[in-house]
Amino acid sequence: MSTFASTEEAREYFKGDKFATNSGMLLDELGEDYAVCSMTLNEGHRNANGGIMGGVIFTLADLAFAALSNQLHRPTVAQQVSINYLSAPKGERLIARASIRKTGRTSTILQVDVSDDTGRDIAMFVGTGFKL
Repeated sequence: MSTFASTEEAREYFKGDKFATNSGMLLDELGEDYAVCSMTLNEGHRNANGGIMGGVIFTLADLAFAALSNQLHRPTVAQQVSINYLSAPKGERLIARASIRKTGRTSTILQVDVSDDTGRDIAMFVGTGFKL
């Protein structure tokens, strides 16, 4: 059962995630068992070596995790997360797709796959959410 009546209601709720929204991250889609978030990359997202900063990729994945975990049960908070960086982005946009691996009485485990707009796999994020 979804906790948000619509994607628009979820977007309004996640406007409170100021770091993500101020960084240009958007909640594009939210279903009962998935979430999609995206962002357009700019020079402000680059690290000292000219690549996209890992924290940008992590934050986008975290937003998708938050959207889906709170869709399943609100409120849910992150209890443990890990990320594997697979490739440097080559495109102009990042897309994070969250899916359910397991959801139980007190916790949920989600996987978030991050790619760029060229189809390149950028990162794999796995998060455990604790249902409050």
